[in-house]
Formats: sequence, C-alpha cells, structure tokens
Amino acid sequence: MPDKKSGKPTAPVDTVTVDRSATTRRPNSPRMAGASVHVSLAGEIGLRIVRGDYPPGTILPNEAKWSEVFEVSRSAVREAIKMLMAKGLLSSRPKIGSWVEPKERWNLLDRDVLGWYAASPDREAFLRAVQELRHMIEPEATALAAERRTEEQMNAISQALHDMDQATSLQQRTESDARFHIAILRASGNDLLVPLGVLIESALNHLFAHVTREEDNLRYALKLHENIEKSIRLQRPAMARNAVRKALANTDQIIARWSR
Repeated sequence: MPDKKSGKPTAPVDTVTVDRSATTRRPNSPRMAGASVHVSLAGEIGLRIVRGDYPPGTILPNEAKWSEVFEVSRSAVREAIKMLMAKGLLSSRPKIGSWVEPKERWNLLDRDVLGWYAASPDREAFLRAVQELRHMIEPEATALAAERRTEEQMNAISQALHDMDQATSLQQRTESDARFHIAILRASGNDLLVPLGVLIESALNHLFAHVTREEDNLRYALKLHENIEKSIRLQRPAMARNAVRKALANTDQIIARWSR
C-alpha cells in the first residue's frame, strides 16, 4: 500500500491481486498493431485507471503480463507506461513496478486524460465539474476580453461564430463552438486561462456526442453566442459577463435533460 504522506508504495510490496477480467483482452477486440501500438495500449490502461479498475496505490501487472494480455511487445508496454507516467497517472520504481498515483497528481488538463474521464461511467460528474469551473472562469474571462481584445482576436471570435452558423453537421457546430470559447480565453489577455480551453473543448465534444440537439435549441444557443460576440465587439464587460452566464445556464439545462 502507498505511504500516506508520499502516496508511493513502501518496499517490500506484495503484488496487488486484480480481477483477471480487468486484465484480459476482450475476445472480439482487435489486436494492437502498428507504430502507435503503445499509444493504444496507454489509452486502454489509462481508461481502466480513470474509471477505477485500478485505484490509487494499486501495483499494476508487470510488463510480461501486459505483453501477454494484449499480445504486444514488452518495449511497447514500456513506452505506454512512460506515457502514463508523463500524464501523472503512474509512478515506477525498480523491483517494485508501476503503481497508480493519487488522483490529485493526475494531469487533468491533458487531452487523453480528459477523454478517458468523459468515456468513464462518471462522465456525468465530469461534465458537471467542468461546468462548475466554467461558471467560475468564463464570465470574468469574457469581461476581460471585452476590455482587452485586439482586432485580430475579435476577428477570430467572430469567425468562429460565423462557422457555428454555417455548420452542416453537429460535429462541425461543436468544433466551432469550442473554438469560439477558446478564442475568448485568448482575448482575455491572461495566458493562464488559455490551457483551460482544452477542458471546454473536451466537455463540449463529449456532451454533444451523447445528446441530440433540436433545431430550436440550436437556434437559441446561436443567439446566446451572438450576444456574447456583440458585447465583446462593443467592448461592454458587464454585458459580456451576463451574456456568458445565460449561455452557460443553457448548457446546464442540456446536461440536466441528458442525465434524466
């Protein structure tokens, strides 16, 4: 078990017994192959960690075991483990092996980690957590954008809005929606806000991948985004702040309907 202070296992360590079903390749799943085999393997293991198959402190199966289960080389396993260590999910030590780090050490702004969260059984909780963060950040970021945006940044916001209006598929619409909000974060003039764009992008992509949006809702959402764009263009911070709050409230309602 991990040391309570460091979160790392103390030696000597007994290998944690795991459910074999969690380390057995599904009979109908394709065999991993090709140059990106370690990426696929990291994705499979990462998803299992995030969804709770391997709680923090768990010693993972060794290289030989993973190699046998997924029918891949041990070098591919090593590369996959390195990827997961870089994302903060794992640590490793000679003679002990790899273990799952505490959740607070995971890089939750990593695209892959966000994707695993959104694909886990707790994806509803994930989306709600992202929305809470958006409520805390975006209204003020948008007010800053209204004060500080350059013409080039304004053009990027307006272009994203135009692309939302002209989108011919929900995927195109969602991509433009995410680009709209990311452009606003950039226009805020605070570089620390920009990395949060990946959170917004991931949340929107995974939310609307599971939700059918009616035409009336799409038109209403576009109108809300038009109000945001207008307030930034006119450089009215208070108006921008309120416009974003209305748009976020609309997304809250979509999540609520989806979770029923």
